[in-house]
Amino acid sequence: MDPLVCFPDPLPIELQKVLAQSGFPFVGVSSAEAVERLEPEDGWAGAVISAVEDREAAITICQILRKRENPIAPLLLIIDHLQLSTLMTNEDLFDDFCVAPLVTDEIEARLTHLLWRTGRGKEHDIIVYGPLALNLETYQAVIGGKPLDLTFMEYELLRFLAAHPGKVFTREVLLSRVWGYEYFGGARTVDVHIRRLRAKLGEEHANLIDTVRSVGYRFGRTRWSA
Repeated sequence: MDPLVCFPDPLPIELQKVLAQSGFPFVGVSSAEAVERLEPEDGWAGAVISAVEDREAAITICQILRKRENPIAPLLLIIDHLQLSTLMTNEDLFDDFCVAPLVTDEIEARLTHLLWRTGRGKEHDIIVYGPLALNLETYQAVIGGKPLDLTFMEYELLRFLAAHPGKVFTREVLLSRVWGYEYFGGARTVDVHIRRLRAKLGEEHANLIDTVRSVGYRFGRTRWSA
């Protein structure tokens, strides 16, 4: 695939390692002039802009990339937790973001998803929902930038729910679809695994899985949700 254009140059060592381990070719730039001068014949595949060390310069580069005759997309913005307010006033300048410290699995999942959406990358089995990223090929999961240590069935349950956001499933349906028709465990099995998943997602993200009273469980929200 074509390389990603990345700012700043040189990239922070952490970001260099993550991109290299994820298999994404990249070119570091320190100015808008370098973006134009080093651009491949077929254009940049996308951009990864780190605002961790110099927020103002990073936002300026994002603005330049978006205002070009052929705006560069997708654009992944890297920030630290103290810069979250930056997102509110600059949301038109990026397509997704990650919060440092970086996690290889999350960067790979989010970039793969973004590049696939724009037709610049190779499609992989990836599910991304808000802070959650699931790699269906490697059975890895990341929430809010932190890897999740899941058992096989916990992963399978989370994968199934995340693949159908907003849809309500009864315990019986979850038993048959996740555990299989030959599984003879009771509905309590589902409740136990949901409770463990919520605990591992953490207090901040446990509400990704809703209990629908007298029905079952739902992952995420639909536009009809209160």
